[in-house]
Amino acid sequence: MLSNVLVANRGEIAVRVIRACKELGITTTAVYSELDRNSLHVRLADQAYALGGQTAAESYLNTERMLEIITESGADGVHPGYGFFSENADFARAITEMGVTFIGPPPEAIEVMGDKISAREAAEKVGVFGVPGTTELITDPKQVLDFGSSHGWPVAIKAAYGGGGRGMKVVQGPDEVEAAIESAQREALAYFGRDEIYMERFLSNPRHVEVQVLADSHGTCVSLGTRDCSAQRRHQKLIEEAPAPGIPQEILDKMSQAAIDVAVGCDYTNAGTVEFLYEDGEFYYLEMNTRLQVEHPVSELVTGVDLVEQQLRVASGEELSFGQDDIEIRGHAIEIRINAEDPAEGAFLPSPGPITALSAPDGFGTRFDTGYSSGDEISQFYDNLIGKLCVWGHDRPTAIRRALRALDELVIEGVATTIPADIAILEAEEFQANTHSTNWVENGLDLTGVTSSGSPATSGEDGEELVEKHVPVEVNGRKYDVKMWVPETVGSAAPSRKKRSAASSGSGGGGGGNGVIEAPMQGTIVGVKVAVGDTVSAGDDLVVLEAMKMENAITADIDGTIAEVAVEEGASVGSGDLLVKIDA
Repeated sequence: MLSNVLVANRGEIAVRVIRACKELGITTTAVYSELDRNSLHVRLADQAYALGGQTAAESYLNTERMLEIITESGADGVHPGYGFFSENADFARAITEMGVTFIGPPPEAIEVMGDKISAREAAEKVGVFGVPGTTELITDPKQVLDFGSSHGWPVAIKAAYGGGGRGMKVVQGPDEVEAAIESAQREALAYFGRDEIYMERFLSNPRHVEVQVLADSHGTCVSLGTRDCSAQRRHQKLIEEAPAPGIPQEILDKMSQAAIDVAVGCDYTNAGTVEFLYEDGEFYYLEMNTRLQVEHPVSELVTGVDLVEQQLRVASGEELSFGQDDIEIRGHAIEIRINAEDPAEGAFLPSPGPITALSAPDGFGTRFDTGYSSGDEISQFYDNLIGKLCVWGHDRPTAIRRALRALDELVIEGVATTIPADIAILEAEEFQANTHSTNWVENGLDLTGVTSSGSPATSGEDGEELVEKHVPVEVNGRKYDVKMWVPETVGSAAPSRKKRSAASSGSGGGGGGNGVIEAPMQGTIVGVKVAVGDTVSAGDDLVVLEAMKMENAITADIDGTIAEVAVEEGASVGSGDLLVKIDA
């Protein structure tokens, strides 16, 4: 068994791996950026080393410093988590050449499956086929135009060396091609360090179904069942569940076998996920993620298999202690990703900032995985996942009810969260009837009035800072939860619950219809679409703001002429900063 594992990541997944290592008696080594110096994963690890820097490129993607720390710490194993170096074959190979174990698949498998084009070819070799697409990288907009003309619109442009919806853009028609290519490349480069992209036909109303596989180095490869990840926004998952509901068992069995065939075909070891799109009784290969998935807990809850423990054991050279016939799917599990975003009636605006209060739910079949606690801060430089609320029930309706109960107990203050949208999804008839698709949240779910706030402070008449408090009051023997704005120093009160509706910018403009366009969040300007003197209409893109690795188009709120452009590409802005002025 490995003796000292360095976790080359941060946040929730770093905490998850550190805890699994401790349970196996393995020493843990954490790494941290300047912003993460006092983070939960650092506090839990046996030892921690500074990477320096703030942004991902300066810290968690700093290969030279990471390799130095591996040597300095005496680590004999490295767990990459997900994101960052988790699907970087060069990093895995560099570690292996140092005589250190990479807790994941061999570099050769990462190379085959990390490149989505070669991954398609590898899947086709074992008889597993995807939606119509190309095996050539996009180097010219004309390639997309020709493909769209031949196969029809929309077309999906995707990062060749990424996943999780990052760097993916859906092109509805010829006029959107160039902007989509630029945006996809920027996101792919920012998140994966590479900007190669490719394309495929975009299915209109598919389900997103994936299969968890686990393989050792002794020839055993098993499937741990399916997960449905169709509740998405911006091609990124909000809610996942296991097993995938409403699909005939014979099709699920075929998916599982196809996933095993793909894994065996590329000599895969350790944990991985093969993803499919399912529509009208047919399924199509999408990609293979050569790492642990964010949503792995739902597979753990329905199988009883600790996937991180198995990763560590497989990486240590052990054989799997079970075979396919030993895997039993019991009940139903749901995972809700809690992101620092204001649903903003469907706009989903990132909301970095300090967490002033965090209280996790408890109870039977309830689990909350997080990398934060009260007082920690969500930075604009990293992914905005606060935590994952996971529940298990003996059937899907029970799991949904348990998830709603747990969400009602979950308290997060200081930043806006996706909790109101999560509740809206779980309560929606389409979700409960299992008739939703990957496009449903953005195109079918009514999120009117569904917003969140970070409970911002305000000031009283004497200038003293006021904060929102929820005070328990008993009247005639009945308890009420009363919201009050009081001086921050006034006694303690029960933590406030999240709100289904609250003040929000509601749109990318943020100017309230007066032509004064302000930044709705902290971030970096990655695109300026207008110049002084340009004529614009309400809804036209003005600038592109990147926050928490997501691009947000900031749009005009009135018709008029551009009177001032207050920012340029590369500029950092804070919430409320002036971006553009429009004269009506």
